[in-house]
Amino acid sequence: MSRPAPQRGALWALLAGNFVIGTGVMVVPGTLNEISASLAIKVATAGQLISAAAFVMCLGAPLLAAAVAGWDRRKLLALTLLWYAAWHVVAALMPSFGALLPVRMLTVIAPAIFTPQAAACAGMLVPPEQRGRAVTFVFLGWSVASVLGLPIGALIGGHLGWRMAFMAIAALSVVSAASVWLTLPNGIRPAALTAAAWSRVLRSPVLMGIVSVTALQGVGQFVLFSYFGPLLKQGFGADANTLSLMWALFGAFGLLGNMVVSRYIDRVGAGRMVLLTTGLIALSLLLWPLASTLAWLAVVLVPWGLGCFATNSSQQARLVGLAPALAPGSVALNSSGIYIGQALGAALGGWLLANDATEWMSRVGFALMLLAMGLSIAIDRSRRPA
Repeated sequence: MSRPAPQRGALWALLAGNFVIGTGVMVVPGTLNEISASLAIKVATAGQLISAAAFVMCLGAPLLAAAVAGWDRRKLLALTLLWYAAWHVVAALMPSFGALLPVRMLTVIAPAIFTPQAAACAGMLVPPEQRGRAVTFVFLGWSVASVLGLPIGALIGGHLGWRMAFMAIAALSVVSAASVWLTLPNGIRPAALTAAAWSRVLRSPVLMGIVSVTALQGVGQFVLFSYFGPLLKQGFGADANTLSLMWALFGAFGLLGNMVVSRYIDRVGAGRMVLLTTGLIALSLLLWPLASTLAWLAVVLVPWGLGCFATNSSQQARLVGLAPALAPGSVALNSSGIYIGQALGAALGGWLLANDATEWMSRVGFALMLLAMGLSIAIDRSRRPA
């Protein structure tokens, strides 16, 4: 993707911002064992930090998209990262689960703003024919977070405690805010969506169907993904180093999958990419019960890693490509779909874990991924001329 140097710098800064945002969102799954032990609560209880945060991000993405519509994106995105830094510091100082929960909910206002607004901003920095690649490029930050941020956060949490992991994210957020401020041009203000435009988004069967696919994907993944660390510790005796290695493996293939999608999505088509990447996740969930050792589990995780972040970036590119003028609203709602999926998945997984039904986690996830694939196919067929 050829673009002037200032645009390249801005897109790299947005990618780095998504890296920090993604690392902060995933730090709780990565340090769930440490949070549980430190605060003397059950793992299933600690997992509700994921559900509560996802619920805030779900509601916050569209509501805040409307609230910040007129803001210059350089100022908005930099301030959002500083908010993220400040509240991670506060969270690291909380003495109990009851105190940590509301602080965590305030912290994740930042992801509700940053990721959808960064995607919409990226689409305005490049020519129309390059929007798909620009959006998926910026979303690579989440993949890098999974390959570097998540395992490093888990390693810090395992050896120095979850509080130090939170403090590390705060420091990274400050650096990323400076990067955004220094590279993004002034005056990027996507047109504010009118009430009529929001109505068009909400009443569009295609756009809302795509958001529903995203939500189903989120539930299907997070019913198991939320409790990945505790499951590996209980079932395979994995320690902090082993968990970090498994997170890194998962993230490496996540990065690879997103890079491939970013390169080929404009050629293959976003709808087909969504189907392919969702199918990869479903394959891992289907094979999960067959993994009897950590080595086999590592193999099983490969398709999931390839599809996990790639399918989210494909969905965002799909929405931007279908209705560029409505992208600030549709991408925000798609982020809500991601986060409501996380909230419901973590809650459902926590219920299964608390009721000694862990063997059902992968089965439920697999069924939901099949449902997402079916809905995605139906959406594409509905758009074809008769």
